[in-house]
Parts: sequence; structure tokens; C-alpha cells
Amino acid sequence: MRTTRVTAAALLAAAALTLTACGGETAKTGSVTQISGGQNSAKAATVLDRPFNKPDLVLTDTTGKPWNLREQTKGKPTLIYFGYTHCPDVCPLTMSNIAVAKKALPQADQDNLQVVFVTTDPERDTPESLGAWLQAQDPSFIGLTGDFAAIQTAARTLGIGIEAAKKDDNGNVVSMHGAQVIAFSPKTDEGYVLYGEGTTVDDYTKDLPKLVKGETP
Repeated sequence: MRTTRVTAAALLAAAALTLTACGGETAKTGSVTQISGGQNSAKAATVLDRPFNKPDLVLTDTTGKPWNLREQTKGKPTLIYFGYTHCPDVCPLTMSNIAVAKKALPQADQDNLQVVFVTTDPERDTPESLGAWLQAQDPSFIGLTGDFAAIQTAARTLGIGIEAAKKDDNGNVVSMHGAQVIAFSPKTDEGYVLYGEGTTVDDYTKDLPKLVKGETP
């Protein structure tokens, strides 16, 4: 088995075109299928030939203070995910899988790993509500909220498409977003590995020891 490799350009052209409606079906805004690792791949990890730069993004954390993504994750292994707290399935499962896998790491690596959850529904995900939601997942997880346009722009630089939250035909408010997790290397601060929504606890458990060292899983 070998890790899938794709270019960042391919992801920007394809992954951003596929959005997931939490609690619903996958919705495509284009004709290109999402490129990601998953349960049907040889490995969950998709290693990028051309890594992504870390977004230049300053948002508000769960304490209500400004949080600079580049500055405060510099030199640290970092996982970034865009989602929202009212999601009934994909978002909580993704965060739960990472939280469980993280506990298998040595304590020093757990302390060093940064897991950043950026809301795609900032109107409802206030610092307080986001903090309470993440507390149930892992108290060390970082939650960020703020200006939707800034969040959307940052996500797009990583090949992740998101749309503003809106009501569906049943009157439920849903946030359409790409379900990828991007891993950033502590050596280069670049996003070099991508995981799709089919990634399991076992997948993360196997890969995190390498990711925290900036190695290729």
C-alpha cells in the first residue's frame, strides 16, 4: 500500500467544488469529484506534492480574544478543520475521531499538537457556544469564529469550499462545507497531508505519531 499523492492545484480545482451538508447528502457545486483519502483508499492520507501555505487568518477564540493562526501555530504540528457545532454527524464524528486518536500519543506530543476547529457558521457559533461544544470533544482543541468572508477565503486557499449557512427545504439551518482535515508540518508550517470524512480513529491513530514530527504518513 502507498499513500495517495496529488497536487495542491488539483485540490484547488476539485476539492473545493464538493461540499458536505451535515445531516444530508453531498452537494456538488461543480462536476469534479472531491479528491481525498478515505476508507476505500490504500491509506487515508493524501500527501500533497505542493503543500498549502497556512492561511493568514486572525479570528476570535473561545475566550473572546484575537487568535492569529499563523503566529500561534508556528513550529507546531497542526490539524485544521472547517465545520460547525450544529452539525449532527460529520463534524462531531471528525473531532471525536481525532480526540480519541490524540490520547494514544505520548503526553508531550499531545501537548504539542494543535487541533484547530474553524466554524463555518459564525452567526450561531459564538465563542461561548463553540467553547462548550469543543469542551465535550477535547478541552485542548482550539475553536475559532469571526467574519464569515475571512473564513471562507481562508478555506478556499486550502481547496476547501464553504457556503454561508441557510435553511433547507425542511426549515433546518445547514452549513455546506468541505469535510477535509489538513495537517500542517511543524518543520515547514505548510499543509502537506489531507484527510477526507471517511478517515477513521485507527487511521488517525496510525498517522499522528508521524504528523507530530512532520513526517510523511
